[in-house]
Amino acid sequence: MDELSRKSVEEFKAAKKNTIIAVLDNIRSMHNVGSVFRTADAFLLEGICLCGYTAQPPHRDIHKTALGATETVDWIHFSTTMEAVRQLKERGYKVFAIEQAEGSISLEKFTAEQEEKLAVVFGNEVEGVNSDVIKLCDGCIEIPQLGMKHSLNISVAAGIVLYKLSEQRLEFLK
Repeated sequence: MDELSRKSVEEFKAAKKNTIIAVLDNIRSMHNVGSVFRTADAFLLEGICLCGYTAQPPHRDIHKTALGATETVDWIHFSTTMEAVRQLKERGYKVFAIEQAEGSISLEKFTAEQEEKLAVVFGNEVEGVNSDVIKLCDGCIEIPQLGMKHSLNISVAAGIVLYKLSEQRLEFLK
């Protein structure tokens, strides 16, 4: 662990956080939830909002993919994603849905200030981000896709988006 410069739980909790919050909008798969926790830990995210019927720790299937990240990453549950988005906006976050939508910003063209407070909403595996939630957001960010499917598993999408948003903050966070 020392050679890899891994943080202990206490060091993680005390570390300066990346001012990004992941919002999970009715995610069915507990493995996807656990994977997002693990990604949030990797990029020192400020936290995760688990919304609607998204499963909450502790749960064996979440822990299976989170590999301990539920102990490091702060999280909160909201009964609805609308409630989470409203509260985040009141706290000064710019909120973006990760969704293919008219007028969306392609991920490679999206920019934000290093310390800007961002929240990104990842939608249900089948339905995507709820349309009423999208209306509350400051915009949509779309992952460019070149193949036939034009859809990604939520845990894969979260990895791509959270890395890209964190990439320009890496020096700031060290």
